[in-house]
This record gives sequence, structure tokens and C-alpha cells, in this order.
Amino acid sequence: MALVTTAEVCDAHSSLIVSGELRVLEPIFQIYGRRQVFSGQVVTLKVFEDNVLVRAFLEEKGNGRVLVVDGGGSKRCAILGGNPVVQAQNNGWAGIVVNGCIRDVDEINGCDIGVRALASHPMKANKKGTGEKQVPITIAGTRINDGEWLYADTDGILISHTELSV
Repeated sequence: MALVTTAEVCDAHSSLIVSGELRVLEPIFQIYGRRQVFSGQVVTLKVFEDNVLVRAFLEEKGNGRVLVVDGGGSKRCAILGGNPVVQAQNNGWAGIVVNGCIRDVDEINGCDIGVRALASHPMKANKKGTGEKQVPITIAGTRINDGEWLYADTDGILISHTELSV
């Protein structure tokens, strides 16, 4: 989505919004990381106050994808920290969206990757390894399926059934 804003995408594809093929996430996320604009194919993950699966995904090659994590909206601990974000950056992930908290904000803000999360929290997550990989999730009022496309910038986050062009 080089040099195309989410606002322009919405304007150019209003029929897709009406049909539900293009959805806008509620504006609940804080912006972290040096890459404020990012997009890519979605990989979904559902966890609760546990970051083992988050770390495992980010150890894989990202190939420009975006990890979207439904952390249940928990604000009791961070499910993403600086080390996994550095690893994600080095492994070619375009971004990470977390319906939950992160920590190590200064380290994350130094990384060339896009990160969105509800807030920061100093406590670390559990390490039980529980969760569900590549399942439909609902965050910020929007259902997101593994394999869909995410577009994010400073105006917001869009989810599309297919890759978009303007």
C-alpha cells in the first residue's frame, strides 16, 4: 500500500465496505514501532495472557505478513515484548496487531516494523503454550480470518477479503 492511505482505500472501495468485503477496525489501538504504514496477508492467533505461540510464530519467516493476535483484550500483562519484535523485524514480518498489551516500548519503537496494541504493561505473560493458531478471531468489532489482508496507517486499520489496489 505504498503511498496510499487507508482513507483513500475506503474512498476508492466504498462498495466493498457496504458488502462487508472491506472492514474498518474500531480505533482502539496505539501505534508503536518505526513503521507507521504497513500491510500484508494476515496470520491469526488467539491466546490469553500467554505469549509462547506469539513468540513461536515470530520465529518463522514472515514474508511480509502481519500477525494479528486476539489476546482477549487483556490489560493485565503484556503478551508481546521487545525481543520477539526484534526477531519479527529480522524475519521479515510487516507488522503485528495485538488485542492486548505490549512491553519494552522503547525497544519496539526502535524497530522497523509496524506494531499496534491496546496499551503497554510492565508484567510479562504466562508461558503455558495455550492458544489457537490460524482461526477466525474477532477484535475491535471486526471478524478477521487467517489469509485475509490488513492495511494500517495513522488513520486506522482495514481488513479485506482480498489484496486491494487503488
